[in-house]
Amino acid sequence: MADRVGQAGAPGVNLYRALAHAPGLLRAWIDFAWALREECETPRPLRELMILRTAQRALSQYEWTQHRLMAAEAGVDEHQVAELPMWRTSPAFTDAERAALALTDALVDGYVPDQVNAALGEHFDEKARVELTLTAAFYCAVPRLLDALRVPVEETSPERAAREDGNDRE
Repeated sequence: MADRVGQAGAPGVNLYRALAHAPGLLRAWIDFAWALREECETPRPLRELMILRTAQRALSQYEWTQHRLMAAEAGVDEHQVAELPMWRTSPAFTDAERAALALTDALVDGYVPDQVNAALGEHFDEKARVELTLTAAFYCAVPRLLDALRVPVEETSPERAAREDGNDRE
């Protein structure tokens, strides 16, 4: 399990420390999160945009901090990150990205209207819809868990700071 956490780029993160009090559930959490990250066929940059959007909507600094770097590593455009609060009207997003972000916002709100499902169906097949829905639903739960368990944001390590700045010293 530690190897999988390390491969995910998050060794010893505070969330895993908190969940480690229930080892079986930590294992299940990591397995599911890993499947969302590595076994989906939908584009990783799109899923990272959805995760960042859940972090914005939930005001989750922890989720934002963890996934900001992952989004950059996945190839998410910096301009899109800056425009994420205005995704509905920003030309930085495709119609397919807007459909996925509409799903994300709807799941954060707790209700997915028919028109959101219809728009999603115009751009994604059933498998992709399941992947995107599970991604958004899982990451809607993360900020609630972080809050309930009072999980603090990690202090930035020199290695992480270098990667975030694009000045990897290794």
